[in-house]
Amino acid sequence: MEEIRLADLPNIFNLPTKRLNLFNRPQGIVITMAQVLSGKKVSTDIKKQLKEEVLQLKAKYEGFEPGLAIVQVGDRDDSNVYINQKLKSALEIGVKAEHIKLPRSSTQYDVLSCVERLNNDIKVHGIIVQLPMESDNPIDAHLVTNSILQSKDVDGLHQDNAGRLSRGDLNTCILPCTPRGCMELIKRTGVEVKGKQAVVLGRSKIVGAPMHDLLLWNHATVTVCHSRTADIKAEVSKADIVVVGIGQPQMVQGDWIKPGAVVIDCGINSLPDASKKSGYRLVGDVHYESAKERASWITPVPGGVGPMTVAMLLLNTVDQARKAYEKLAMSGPWTISYLPLDLKTPVPSDIDIAKSQAPKDISLLASEINLLNDEVDLYGKKKAKVSLKVLDRLKAQKDGRYVVVTGITPTPLGEGKSTTTVGLAQALGAHLKKNIFACVRQPSQGPTFGIKGGAAGGGYSQVIPMEEFNLHLTGDLHAITAANNLLAAAIEARMFHESSQSDAALFKRLVPTAKDGARSFCPVQICRLEKLGIAERDPKALTKEDIKRFVRLDIDTSTITWQRVMDTNDRFLRGITVGKGPNEKGHERDTQFDITVASEIMAVLALTTSLADMRERLGRMVVASNKAGDPVTADDLGVGGALTVLMKDSIRPNLMQTLEGTPVFVHAGPFANIAHGNSSILADKIALKLVGEDGLVVTEAGFGADIGMEKFFNIKCRYSGLIPNAVVLVATIRALKMHGGGPTVVAGVPLPVEYTQENLDLLEKGCSNLIKQIENANKFGVPVVVAVNGFATDTQAELELVQRIAREKGAFDAVICHHWAKGGLGAADLAAAVDKATGQPSNFKFLYDVKESIEAKIEIIAKEIYGADGIELEALAQQQIERYKKQGFNDLPICMAKTHLSLSHKPELKGAPTGFVLPIREARASIGAGFIYPLVGTMSTMPGLPTRPCFYDIDIDPDTEEILGLS
Repeated sequence: MEEIRLADLPNIFNLPTKRLNLFNRPQGIVITMAQVLSGKKVSTDIKKQLKEEVLQLKAKYEGFEPGLAIVQVGDRDDSNVYINQKLKSALEIGVKAEHIKLPRSSTQYDVLSCVERLNNDIKVHGIIVQLPMESDNPIDAHLVTNSILQSKDVDGLHQDNAGRLSRGDLNTCILPCTPRGCMELIKRTGVEVKGKQAVVLGRSKIVGAPMHDLLLWNHATVTVCHSRTADIKAEVSKADIVVVGIGQPQMVQGDWIKPGAVVIDCGINSLPDASKKSGYRLVGDVHYESAKERASWITPVPGGVGPMTVAMLLLNTVDQARKAYEKLAMSGPWTISYLPLDLKTPVPSDIDIAKSQAPKDISLLASEINLLNDEVDLYGKKKAKVSLKVLDRLKAQKDGRYVVVTGITPTPLGEGKSTTTVGLAQALGAHLKKNIFACVRQPSQGPTFGIKGGAAGGGYSQVIPMEEFNLHLTGDLHAITAANNLLAAAIEARMFHESSQSDAALFKRLVPTAKDGARSFCPVQICRLEKLGIAERDPKALTKEDIKRFVRLDIDTSTITWQRVMDTNDRFLRGITVGKGPNEKGHERDTQFDITVASEIMAVLALTTSLADMRERLGRMVVASNKAGDPVTADDLGVGGALTVLMKDSIRPNLMQTLEGTPVFVHAGPFANIAHGNSSILADKIALKLVGEDGLVVTEAGFGADIGMEKFFNIKCRYSGLIPNAVVLVATIRALKMHGGGPTVVAGVPLPVEYTQENLDLLEKGCSNLIKQIENANKFGVPVVVAVNGFATDTQAELELVQRIAREKGAFDAVICHHWAKGGLGAADLAAAVDKATGQPSNFKFLYDVKESIEAKIEIIAKEIYGADGIELEALAQQQIERYKKQGFNDLPICMAKTHLSLSHKPELKGAPTGFVLPIREARASIGAGFIYPLVGTMSTMPGLPTRPCFYDIDIDPDTEEILGLS
């Protein structure tokens, strides 16, 4: 048998080295010298490639920067050496590496807390805990490594990564660094792993076990040898590939190695060596000198596997950073699990349907729609708050298409806008497979326990769990109540103290001296100084006149507009007297309670665009005028910051789901008469980013199109800057018949026969209201899809008549819907029409320029939207408007407060009345929210309870805690 050197083999057989197959060598040839498989050289090549990849990713993704966090406990010298190598290599390729050094005194809790902080930091893409941890306290290393998020475990030690690797899910796991480096070295030899015999010496969790899995799933036949293996030499001698990580210096001898085998030595051991300056030399687990005589390729120690481990750590970090940025920028279809409906006939009650459907855990839904863990705060398992940080993360993402659901002028029964909103969302998601978000208002608890019941939709188109939706949810309404009433208390207290103290005494208490003798204005007081034009910031330097102006708000009690609120229907709080206590004698004042959703703070929440914007809006809310006619604000009272603190959690939208598992934001619920009646801008903005360019967001506007839709366009869209793509106009046959002259519809009373039998003449006359509302929507340049909610008593001729008239009079399409009875399936045709309509160009425009006079803006709405001949301002309204102009509030949009039961100011006028003049009784202002609201008639802001309220039927099962009777 002829022996030749491996280096001479290509020349002898005229073969390129890179194509040489060492396992198909010519017969009679024995390779006697291995090629050195230099991990140092390969890792240098990999780091060079990584550096280029990072530069490319920086060009592709704005702000791209891979982040690696290295957690060290204690101060071991060997650990410091390894960490410095990692930090140096990270710097070379553009990875931002952070070294977190915890003291020896650190407890397990300290380490876990550190890891949790890094888990929640979206700038950190990889986390490693340097082992072993040097602590004076017991620390479970397995627990710590498993506390790292699987997606940030760049060491590949997490049990989830190990489990995925063991079952062959190589594309979903992070490979451990040393085994991945070994595989990379094997691939560099040109040897095909598939079909080879491989032996792994050692079964450690870090090297041996994962190395076995990697080789196995790369189609080698793998044997693992360990301390209990009977004849290790015999097993090794069969191997085409040998990977050694057994912790025994030079254990594997050359005569163990099969000629031509690839040998990867993961061991690193020190042996005494007097010839070395250090007194020792480093060796592997393989006897290098003898093994290289038989192997085809062999890794040296040092300089073999060691450098590869660091390179693979950085490769894993860059991989995870790339995946994170891809996910951040992803706008493709969600991978979402829809919930099937078990449709029944007849349709059961809303509560029975809602209880029959088991909602997904909200954490699962959040993951499905690409929310990150640190962007979601769970409130139990079925609802969550979503952080505004989503807007920063997705700022480069194009918005989805924006749809508002409104209706014709309704009957007192309502025509199903909420049900349509939910049903349409279910259809677009579960049936058309679109990324879809529904955004709805949070209902008040007053009507829930009063006469109306809940507002989660109905039938098979509902938000669930409905009891969570209709009751406390996440406490937003309670926060609004607390903030509102704190401001009310501040008004009374300030008037009380000003009446009983001198200017000097007030100033001394408002700007107290600290313990160190220093005296300074707080930030909100500096805002007041700026408002007053007082430049001095040293309290001691203010003149007596300045002090007087600063401390005296001089509130004119007859101008106070701020009321206390509570979220309960209570007619006996419509008029109250405060100040009846013995210490407040002489300060009695008649006032009232409103229901919480009537608070201006609710309108502020719905219209705010950021926490900073909310702070500004809350601070500028006008609560009264002073005796000179100047506005007095919440910041004048010093309470704007405190109000914001109470509202800091409420600003985040609430995430829930529909019966079919599509996402819903439930956020804010302002009145639709004295306020604008729409859910929050922030919910819409976040939803539009999450659905992506090809997705849709469906939101609902309160009351009919003449009220809710008009305010959606002229107020909400003006402040949000969002461009709507379509209007869904909800109509019913019964409502149209009412507008055609049908008998009065009364809640709780059976419908007259005119509504349950075919009557085409009555229906066609009533379509005048539908035509007017289509015309109103078209004035804003947005396509209109009419959704006719079908009822069992509707005839085909009636439905077709409405469709024909709607299309002829300017609707993009008109569709019959049955989502109440069939869920998303019953709105599939509507969804298809909306999808098509939103693909049309949007020529959206506002109805008026806000710089026009208040009177002119009111008149434009009255004439263009309601069909009035003009407006008539009563003396009080004229006086108030002049005051608002003087105070600088002319350029605010208008929020008309009128009946929702007619296009006119008279509820009994149905259809599309003309020839009337709209009387304006009063004009009030919500300066913080940002609108003037003229009152067309008397508006009740505190509902009362009926003879038999809904609460009669509401109870709880004490054994199961199941809520009963909620509707």
